[in-house]
Amino acid sequence: MPNNRKDEIKCRIACIIPTFNGGSVWAKCIDSIYKQSIEADIVYIVDSSSSDNTIKIAQSYGSYVTNIIPTEFNHGGTRNMAAKNLAEYDILIFLTQDAILASQDALMQLIAPFVDPAVAAVCGRQLPHDNANPLAIHARLFNYPVASCVKSAADIPRLGIKTAFMSNSFAAYRSKVFFELGGFPDNTILAEDMYLTAKMIKAGYKVAYCAEAAVKHSHNYTPWEEFRRYFDTGVFHASEPWIREQFGGAEGEGMRFIRSELFYLWQNAPYWIPRALLTIGCKALGYKLGLHFRKLPWNLRHKLGMYKAYWLQNRN
Repeated sequence: MPNNRKDEIKCRIACIIPTFNGGSVWAKCIDSIYKQSIEADIVYIVDSSSSDNTIKIAQSYGSYVTNIIPTEFNHGGTRNMAAKNLAEYDILIFLTQDAILASQDALMQLIAPFVDPAVAAVCGRQLPHDNANPLAIHARLFNYPVASCVKSAADIPRLGIKTAFMSNSFAAYRSKVFFELGGFPDNTILAEDMYLTAKMIKAGYKVAYCAEAAVKHSHNYTPWEEFRRYFDTGVFHASEPWIREQFGGAEGEGMRFIRSELFYLWQNAPYWIPRALLTIGCKALGYKLGLHFRKLPWNLRHKLGMYKAYWLQNRN
């Protein structure tokens, strides 16, 4: 791929990263950003009042840092706030503080699909961290395959809800389309990326998955953490029912994941199968409860969910 890809697309790039007590992984993340073969025109950090050296590390690289209090953070609203301050940039790249760019060409490869003017968003590949357990490794292998692709509304009958898959741990958006469609939802428990991607596809745009652009990003969640994460996912789908109605539910994809996971573990780490079965049950129960969150009292919602600030912002 030519080194002048940024010039070829004629774009200005803003890189946006929400942070909170990023620790040692954050230091590796930001270092990888500033070692890229193409430079972001600005690296914009939104920090939720970190008590460690997260801000100091960001500033040492010359990043712009703005602060919010932790209870103000929202997955969609906080990113929208940053994006509105960077509206003059052509491409908005979103990362999370624990995603480490896997090569010096990762940003160049991520923006490459924007050569097609119909592409509105690009999702990069996520590889497991070096300390990933077998469940985390399989999740990355399953959700982030080796083959790149471009998706549109024509793929909904074949891919279902997977058509709108996107992850702001490493994703890029065409700024013009981002603002045309209203950006992310301002108040969402998670999946702001899927929400906007679904709107892009329904509006006639394409979205790309670029396997050549990769980050190291994974989580060794406990079964309880998976329960809480899937509770939040259920809350999102219950709050945005149009996505399931227009793209289909996630149940079929979930069964395919389970079969793949158990086969992978049987071949590579059979002693992890009991843990996987427990985790599968926790995910299913969490998701079902999340879908019916309106029947639960606020105190229980707050206790069950992973994203606590959301419930503090939504006490009804």
